[in-house]
Amino acid sequence: MASLLSSGSSISSSNRTLNRHFRSQNRFFSAPTSLQRHQRFVVRATETKTNEGNSQSLDKTPASGGSSFNQLLGIKGAKRETDKWKVRLQLTKPVTWPPLVCGVVCGAAASGNFHWNIEDVIKSILCMMMSGPCLTGYTQTLNDWYDREIDAINEPYRPIPSGAISENEVITQIWVLLLGGLGLGGLLDVLAGHKEPIIFYLALGGSLISYIYSAPPLKLKQNGWIGNFAMGVSYIGLPWWAGQALFGTLTPDIIVLTMLYSIAGLGIAIVNDFKSIEGDRALGLKSLPVAYGVETAKWICVGAIDMTQISVAGYLLGAGKSLYGLALLGLIVPQVFFQFQFFLKDPVKYDVRYQASAQPFLVLGLLVTALATSH
Repeated sequence: MASLLSSGSSISSSNRTLNRHFRSQNRFFSAPTSLQRHQRFVVRATETKTNEGNSQSLDKTPASGGSSFNQLLGIKGAKRETDKWKVRLQLTKPVTWPPLVCGVVCGAAASGNFHWNIEDVIKSILCMMMSGPCLTGYTQTLNDWYDREIDAINEPYRPIPSGAISENEVITQIWVLLLGGLGLGGLLDVLAGHKEPIIFYLALGGSLISYIYSAPPLKLKQNGWIGNFAMGVSYIGLPWWAGQALFGTLTPDIIVLTMLYSIAGLGIAIVNDFKSIEGDRALGLKSLPVAYGVETAKWICVGAIDMTQISVAGYLLGAGKSLYGLALLGLIVPQVFFQFQFFLKDPVKYDVRYQASAQPFLVLGLLVTALATSH
């Protein structure tokens, strides 16, 4: 990509290669613009920055810099890699898997029917694989595919805009992860003895939400409120429902409670929008930081996270589950501390540090709520 931006002849050569790839791609996942237009978009972005007197290169991470650990987790500041399997793993963003895995644990705990035996442990691991590596990996790869023009501005070192992986390889990865996740959902229904394939339906519904979140014409992420809430439901509600359906019965009160908790997921999703402000604004995406500005959006973010948990704690206290309610309130305190320590100071600079510091307490709060509902 560096040579592409610095040499006219390299641009022409790269575009010819990319055009050959584009003609052979799967039409179902084809984007509304060609990669030839995408390459011109990247060049124009670079020229604009130069004309404005910005001396920094579009490539915000030097090829020789970056972290190997960040690369494997799929977060910003990643090292450039040529190993294809490392690149594929980066596309799935393993850093996003833990909340889904923990959601399955919460659902199993809320069912009250999980037992520490080989059968239940194997079923729970399969459910975690479905929710995390497969369907979350599918979601993240799909999102990167449709965000490649935005990433060319915000994170040009990511696998697709940098050219580290071909179009056909990305499309293949999307299908393999999707079909793998749906297949595991069907298998779990068989293992659970379900008459209706409820886990398969949850997996299919989550996959559909992921698609319309990223892909036109709906592209829910264009609307900061709708898109982020859809992401919150996907990250908190769906894995919980799958875990509870696997070991017990999914009840209406649990659905309502987890939908409420998904408002906190909306707040978590907003955290990820701050690093993409430049590209979102350039391409007309109305994320909350773009629509309301950084200062207002950061308070919306922490407000959604904190008020949701306080409301759930109040519900637990009112339901006579005082120990659980107090425990949840105690877990909110360190989250608020890290919000002031990192996120509210600079949500762009400290987004990763804030999530690494505060989200474990949010996940523990989810587990406390799940245990409360199982008694």
